[in-house]
Amino acid sequence: MENDLSSTPAWEQYLSDNRERHLDELFEFLRIPSVSSLPEHKDDMRRAAEWVAGKLRAAGVPRVEILETAGNPVVYGEWNIDESKPTALIYGHYDVQPPDPLELWDTPPFEPDVRNDRIYARGSADDKGNSFMPIKAVEAMQATAGTPPINLKFNFEGEEEIGSPSLPAFVRESAELLACDFVLCADGGMWGPDTPSLTLGTKGITGCQVDITTAGTDLHSGMFGASVQNAVRAAAQLAATFHDSDHRVAVEGFYDDVIPLSDEERADFAEAPFDPTGHLDEIGATAFVGETGYTPVELNWARPTLDLNGIWGGFTGPGTKTVTPAEAHFKITCRLVPDQDPDKIIDLIESHVHEHAPPGATVKVDRGTTGGSRAFRVTRDHPAIQAAYETLGDLYDRDPYFVRLGGTLPIAATYQEVLNADMIFYSWGMPDSRAHAPNENFQLRSFDLARRGYCALFERLAREE
Repeated sequence: MENDLSSTPAWEQYLSDNRERHLDELFEFLRIPSVSSLPEHKDDMRRAAEWVAGKLRAAGVPRVEILETAGNPVVYGEWNIDESKPTALIYGHYDVQPPDPLELWDTPPFEPDVRNDRIYARGSADDKGNSFMPIKAVEAMQATAGTPPINLKFNFEGEEEIGSPSLPAFVRESAELLACDFVLCADGGMWGPDTPSLTLGTKGITGCQVDITTAGTDLHSGMFGASVQNAVRAAAQLAATFHDSDHRVAVEGFYDDVIPLSDEERADFAEAPFDPTGHLDEIGATAFVGETGYTPVELNWARPTLDLNGIWGGFTGPGTKTVTPAEAHFKITCRLVPDQDPDKIIDLIESHVHEHAPPGATVKVDRGTTGGSRAFRVTRDHPAIQAAYETLGDLYDRDPYFVRLGGTLPIAATYQEVLNADMIFYSWGMPDSRAHAPNENFQLRSFDLARRGYCALFERLAREE
């Protein structure tokens, strides 16, 4: 592949000259314990938002605002340079997961440490390291060319790690402000350090809790165990009805709206360098178990799931307590694919629960308050995907893989629905980054590639429009 980066552009020299300063700035960001799930860090959340806003201003972005939501604030930035050029909205988040358990960290989670060519700190990969990169790319282009080559907007939130409860409403209320041609997502990763990839889809999600009641109180098992329904046994029986012997979801209508995999998609999936044995060894499992007729990669990326996340009831303490439990519960989450509707899936589950409830058991489905999210998908011929494909090819001197994610980024579907803007995942987390876990890390090589990668992508998007 011809390498468009063979001649050193001015922004690349700038990035090289300012590398140590940029690292120092990232370390400042990582020292802010912006843990969105813990109320005691509310002031840190504000401090992180102000830090991001300050760096956008320092990079030359002419309009930067901290906008309030029902929860943590959104940092918004805007740099319009030419109406004839495309507008990219850059998404990222400044909140992080709690660092616990602290005793498993080799160094303090909010004191960045460089070793083994990696930056170790909470948020280094997810998502402060990745969100930092487009800001520095804009700084480099402003310093060397005066402006970026395309129009840019920024939407950095502070609640991704708690499910982005405030962002969908913010996007709907601010649709005119956020209007763009596409979204560049600075949250996610590559297949590996030497194997670039582009994500073409993420799964949706929905869930519920099933409550089973068989009596007004726990009962003496000697007096009632032979003649009254046991809630734990009823829960186990009901839970077992959700899958058939081929590991398909047995809820009637569950697959009605599922789009079958195309030959092109299956070919893309087969190209990914997935090592089944190594994967099993890495996660400590002994075998793949899933819907018959699909590879592990196809199951993870493109088939819907119904998972039992937990089941409980009765006495679970040490020793023995001879009761016939009166209540039991289990939780369900479903990862959805296009075009499954989260509300419809819960309706189907509720019908299934009532139809298969064991005799003597009263059942209830609790839908919770968070709702669900649809799956997201973008086609490989999207102009921004093609620009990212060529840019990554130049950076790595090899073609990227097309992949999907088995997880969910709810805001991707919201942007698509409200702004009519597809999301292009463009970030550098690695499979071994240990995001959400102790010793989270971000490779120094990724630090360099990501800054260059954003500059090069901005230039290619400007040329190809």
